[in-house]
Amino acid sequence: MVKQIEEPSRITPVMAETDVLVVGGGPAGLSASIAAAREGVDTMLVERYGCFGGNITQSLVGTIAWYRRAKTVGPGGMGLEFEHKAKEMGGSITRYNKDITTTEMGNYLERKGLLVEGEPTGEILNTEMFKFIADTMVKEANIKPLLHCTVVDVIKEGKKLIGVITESKSGRQAIMAKRTIDATGDADLIHHAGAPYRKDPRSELQRVTLNFSCNGIDTKKLFPYYLKKVREKPGVFAFLRQARELFFIDELACLLEPIDDINKGIEIPEEIKIESFWKNYAEAGEIYSFNGIHMEGRDCTDVWDLTQAEIEGRKRIIKAIKGLKRHTPGFENARLKHIGSSLGTRESRKIIGEYNLTEHDVKNQARFEDSIGICPEFIDGFGQVILPTTGRYFQVPYGIILPKKVENLLVAGRCVAGDKISHAATRQMVCCAITGQGAGVAAAVSIKDKVTCREVDIQKVQKALRNQGVRIE
Repeated sequence: MVKQIEEPSRITPVMAETDVLVVGGGPAGLSASIAAAREGVDTMLVERYGCFGGNITQSLVGTIAWYRRAKTVGPGGMGLEFEHKAKEMGGSITRYNKDITTTEMGNYLERKGLLVEGEPTGEILNTEMFKFIADTMVKEANIKPLLHCTVVDVIKEGKKLIGVITESKSGRQAIMAKRTIDATGDADLIHHAGAPYRKDPRSELQRVTLNFSCNGIDTKKLFPYYLKKVREKPGVFAFLRQARELFFIDELACLLEPIDDINKGIEIPEEIKIESFWKNYAEAGEIYSFNGIHMEGRDCTDVWDLTQAEIEGRKRIIKAIKGLKRHTPGFENARLKHIGSSLGTRESRKIIGEYNLTEHDVKNQARFEDSIGICPEFIDGFGQVILPTTGRYFQVPYGIILPKKVENLLVAGRCVAGDKISHAATRQMVCCAITGQGAGVAAAVSIKDKVTCREVDIQKVQKALRNQGVRIE
């Protein structure tokens, strides 16, 4: 069997030249490209799918700031802008701190001091509408967009990255750039550039998820049923106190404990667990996203693992809906509306940065002289859940987006440098927007000052970020 072939040398045409090239159009890449363009440099945004938005539009995750509570200190910047733009364009549902399904649950949480009457805490994004919202923001920032295009290699001169190689329906082409930002989530450009990174074994990686939506649901029957399940499981409240957690009734009720009887039903095999659905349902009986079908032991940099997980995930979704229709009041007439266009992925490659964020940093309000933003003390992963209900936050250092052994390449999103528990914070979309905006501004400032990203004046970067509405300290 042939193990490898030798390809002939070829001449690759250059399709575009730009100052800043951002690869990956999720929350990190959108933030990076908009931030760079606002600093007055030519910016190009390349995305492998047919829309921007990443986890928002591909995986039905419409909750950038579901962690937000009355005392949360927010980072400002692009994450907040996504919410405001969605609201302005009619593409969101406003959530309130006391937008609770039952008086009983509301009273309980109010006694704990976790509810504020009438205070808005966030926007649930319409994930389909956000495709158009993202297009609008890209156009308004005068960014050159390119969809349906995958970056397959990089072009280097010594240690400096000067461009990338792409594959698309138009063939194999090159894009030349003065600065490049890897917002692929999987550190694909870091991998191609030969810069150092780490990746844990499959068995230690966070799970992948395939989300789905349903309509035809009688929510007036569904939510009282789940509340009854919550009352039967007092241990859930102990969990909330221990974790400083505040779920809304639908999220709380869909923790594993209260629906064990459903998950273990004949129609829903042991491996299918519906953990939660966010408070993003319509009066008409539509739940926009079930967080949904989780699969362990998948490496999202392995195309075979991705293929198997997509197919298996869809099979589990159909089984889950059948089981819910059979066992759950209010679900009798429910219908599948949408399956996420792509798996939701949480962890793969992590760069080795000039600084590597630690568990101690994210849990102890770390402060850094090279801060590019702040992130609420929001940690979710590896068996730990902390929500920022007290105003605590940590600063995000520039060093975690700056890789070693390669110049003029920055990283944004979940593959920034750090350990396992810090990853449970930096992988969140709010922090992806922070590192994205920081990377975009730093790339632009370095171009204008004619220095490398490693030599950039961090005080100038911080000043520009503040001017863009980012909280630095």
